[in-house]
Amino acid sequence: MLLSAIFRKNIKNLSDLEVVQQISTNREAAMGEIYRRYAALVMGLCLKYMKQSDEAEDQMIQIFEKLESKLAKHEVKHFKSWLYTVSRNACLMELRKKKHFKVEASKVLDHTIDDSDEKMQALINKELQLDELESALPLLKDDQRKAVELFYLKNKCYNEISTMMKVDVKKVKSLIQNGKRNLKLKLEKRL
Repeated sequence: MLLSAIFRKNIKNLSDLEVVQQISTNREAAMGEIYRRYAALVMGLCLKYMKQSDEAEDQMIQIFEKLESKLAKHEVKHFKSWLYTVSRNACLMELRKKKHFKVEASKVLDHTIDDSDEKMQALINKELQLDELESALPLLKDDQRKAVELFYLKNKCYNEISTMMKVDVKKVKSLIQNGKRNLKLKLEKRL
């Protein structure tokens, strides 16, 4: 009992990454500390997306319940940004399940960004751009879409794509170039 009280006092002085590393040795205290530090942040984020406090609270609880297994699967270097992304993705997935996903990215962005945290803002902007790209990909011709996905999303080289698609390497380069151009045009039309 005395040891756990001492550990709880000492864990408060650890950085986020040090607390995450403590999960394997002192799971309960480490997860409790993560919850103490970030429950309000995650709840606020869930409220922004879910709009209803009871739904937001349920979502927050689910996020923290799954957090330990997610931490075991991922190497986390910037915990706060990572937790924000995990929480946001969980909320978006829940909204998609309920088919309520009509949130305008700019409105959500205005409510969730702390202007002093430039890294977080850059991460969110990049994620929004990736979401827009992902939604525009199906609008490409099939061969262009496949070439772009293989090259940029699956990191395949021209020769690998050529073999997979059974086309010449020059054709692969052309498909990727045309796909990029068409993606850009489609995204510009949306703005």
